[in-house]
Amino acid sequence: MALKVFDLACEHDHVFEGWFTSQESYDDQRAQGMVRCPICHSDQITRRVSAPHLNVSHLRRETPPAPDVETAESFAPQGRAAVAAPSSDQLTRLQAEVLRQIRHIVRQSDDVGARFADEARRMHSGEIQERPIRGTASVEECRELAEDGISIMPIPDILDDDRLQ
Repeated sequence: MALKVFDLACEHDHVFEGWFTSQESYDDQRAQGMVRCPICHSDQITRRVSAPHLNVSHLRRETPPAPDVETAESFAPQGRAAVAAPSSDQLTRLQAEVLRQIRHIVRQSDDVGARFADEARRMHSGEIQERPIRGTASVEECRELAEDGISIMPIPDILDDDRLQ
C-alpha cells in the first residue's frame, strides 16, 4: 500500500507529518475534523510545501565528484559549518528502520478495539494501570478526549498488522 506523506501545520504553526492513503483520504479526514495537531489538538490544519522523496538514482550516469573543502566552505553561510546530506541509500535504510521501530511499538500495544475511548479515560483517571493501547474512536470521542487533556494519536493502517489487508 502506497502512502502520501504530507507536511502539515496547525494555526499555531506546530508542524507535523500526516500519512494518508490518498489526497482524497486527507481531504475527507480533514473535513470530518479527524486531522488534528498532536501538540495543541487544533483541527485548523493546512498543508505545507514539502519536497517529495523521488527515486531518480537510475537517471544518474555517474556520481559527481565530491566537492573539495574550499568549495564546500564557499557555500556555507558565514560562521556556519556545512553538513553533508545523507545518501539516498542511507536515507532509505533510515526510513525503513524508523518504520520497523514504529511497527514494533504498535505491536507492543493492547488492541482494545471500540473500547479505546473508555480505556483511555480509565487510565487517565487512575482507575486502571497505564499501558500502551490502540483501537478505534469516533471523531466526537477523539474531540472529547482531547478536550479532557488525554493525548491520543491516529496511526495509519500500514503500521497496524491487525488492520492490514
